[in-house]
Amino acid sequence: MNIEALPVAPVILSAASVGGLVLADQMQFRPGRYLCKPLAALAFLWLALALGAMDSSYGRWLLAGLLLCMLGDLLLMPEDERCFLAGLVAFLCGHLLYAVAFLQLGASPIGPVVSALPCLLLLVLTYRWILPRVDLPMKGPVACYMWVITGMLLCASLTLRHPASLLIIAGAWGFALSDLAVARQQFIKASPRNGLWGTPLYFFSQMVLAASLAMVQPG
Repeated sequence: MNIEALPVAPVILSAASVGGLVLADQMQFRPGRYLCKPLAALAFLWLALALGAMDSSYGRWLLAGLLLCMLGDLLLMPEDERCFLAGLVAFLCGHLLYAVAFLQLGASPIGPVVSALPCLLLLVLTYRWILPRVDLPMKGPVACYMWVITGMLLCASLTLRHPASLLIIAGAWGFALSDLAVARQQFIKASPRNGLWGTPLYFFSQMVLAASLAMVQPG
């Protein structure tokens, strides 16, 4: 299957539910959030399954990561500190599974050489921006999460010569950058504006990662 043959239904569900989620968050309408966020997460799982996630080792690892990300999405909905920590762990494990998935597609030594500096820059900037504002009990988990994201980005870069690499690298970086909106909301300044860009970027990135399955051969 090629990228032009993407199933339309999960894409429509994603666009509608993400739009509804952003609107609900801006209006601070909690029932809308509880309706639209699970649907938006369901859309990227649906797309992955429709594209044969179970037919390749890459797809199975990616699907496991997507499932953990959906769990993280659900855990972040209550906006409670314990739920946030549980969601952080779910997303951290999701990133690790993505990294394992990317490693199934072979390794290009050029990728990490090209991406090492941007990854290091992102790590240093987020360390300096976020960690000083994080309460002591959360510093360790947040720092660990930053390192895991960096590792996931480097693993994504290893796919550079694979036909799916553009989608994988774009999806991985979009996911990582969308986390900045979550961090700003949780640790810097809570504002509906964080979701205006962070929410669409996150779900779009997950859909892009799911769409990468269209470029991966079964096996």
